[in-house]
Amino acid sequence: MKSSPMTVGDVMTQTVVAVGPDAPFKQIVQTMREWNVSALPVLEGDGRVVGVVSEADLLRKEEYRERDPLMIDQYRHLDELAKASGTTARDVMSTPAVSVRSDATLAHAARAMARKRVKRLPVVDAEGRLAGVVSRGDLLKVFLRTDDEIAEEVGRQVVEPLFPNRPPTLHPQVADGVVTFTGTLRDTSLVPVVARMTRAVEGVVDVGFDLDNGSVPANAGRPGTESLY
Repeated sequence: MKSSPMTVGDVMTQTVVAVGPDAPFKQIVQTMREWNVSALPVLEGDGRVVGVVSEADLLRKEEYRERDPLMIDQYRHLDELAKASGTTARDVMSTPAVSVRSDATLAHAARAMARKRVKRLPVVDAEGRLAGVVSRGDLLKVFLRTDDEIAEEVGRQVVEPLFPNRPPTLHPQVADGVVTFTGTLRDTSLVPVVARMTRAVEGVVDVGFDLDNGSVPANAGRPGTESLY
C-alpha cells in the first residue's frame, strides 16, 4: 500500500558513470558512447558534482571547427568559443550543475528538466555528492502502475475522505490510467476538487465523470480551468 508520493530516490538509477574535471575530451566521448548516455556528471575527488558535460557541450568543437567568428560574435559567444577550444571536462562542462535531491518529488524533477531543457539530472545528497542520476524515462515509471493500484489509492485518498463513516456513493473505475467516477455526488461543486485530488495520484493519466445526477464538463479540475468554478 502506497502512503506517500514517489520521490526521485524511488526511480533514479544508482549505477552512474561520471568523469573527473581533468578527463580528456576524447575519453569523455568514448565514455558516453560506451555507456550510451548523452551527459556525464563531473565530480571532484570527494564525489561532489561540480558540473555536467553533455553532447551539446562537446559539439561546440565541431560547430566552430570551420568558423572564424567576427569580433562582435566573439564577445557574444565567449562561453561557446571557450568550450570549442576546450580539451578537458573542466573546459567544456556546464556549471553550476543542475541537480536534484533524492527526496525531491517527481514533479519537481520534471519541472527542473523542462526549465533547463535537459534529459537527465544528477541526484545529490545533502553535501552535494553524487547519489544517482534521474532521466526523463525514470520519471515516466510512475505511469507503469497498474489500474488496480491506482483505483485502490484513489479510493483511499480521494473517495473515503468524502464519505466519512458512511458508504460512498462515488465509485472510481480505472482503465489504462484514466479514472472515471460513476455513481452520485450530491454536491456537484466538489467535482473540481475531486478531479484535482485524483490527478495528484501518481499514474493517473486523466479524470472523467459519468454521474447519475447529471453530466460534468470533461475538463473539470484541469489546470487553467479553475476560473470556470
